Amino acid sequence: GLEAFFSEKYEVSTAYNGLDGIKEFDNSDGCVDLVLTDLVMPEISGIGVISVIKKKSPEMPIIAMTGWGEHPGALARDAKADLVLNKPFELEDLDRHVAELLERKS
Repeated sequence: GLEAFFSEKYEVSTAYNGLDGIKEFDNSDGCVDLVLTDLVMPEISGIGVISVIKKKSPEMPIIAMTGWGEHPGALARDAKADLVLNKPFELEDLDRHVAELLERKS
């Protein structure tokens, strides 16, 4: 999965719902360099996660993933996601986007 793929290159924190994701972010002491979120999750949606994190950290790069077509993607862009990927996608493509966003941030 995603965690195994990215753990080879990056330190990865995983949350199983939107609320836990926001808590992970808040408890990270500024050590998060990029957020990858699904749009459809329990507790708080990915749109909610993006909105909360961008309010706290406007420069934080965020990639949103969706299997639900164009409408959620448009909502994610409105919430200021830096990139919206429609599922299914190739891990290599996601890896390239992650590297580009991290490079832009540094």
